[in-house]
Amino acid sequence: MNFWASVGFTLVGALIGGILTFYFTRKKFEKELKENPPINEKMIRAMFLQMGRKPSEAQIRQIMKSVNSNR
Repeated sequence: MNFWASVGFTLVGALIGGILTFYFTRKKFEKELKENPPINEKMIRAMFLQMGRKPSEAQIRQIMKSVNSNR
């Protein structure tokens, strides 16, 4: 086997590995998002109510802004 054939096989293997890694990583990420959805305003209201507080809309918007800025 010559040098160029081994380089070609290496590149083909790396390409196939990259495609498979991308596919399985995307599937895992979608599964995680489905099981643990990102926080939304309804969740923030529920947390406040569990702490025994009634949140104002300004507080909810402030928390949502803070969460979105840290992404």
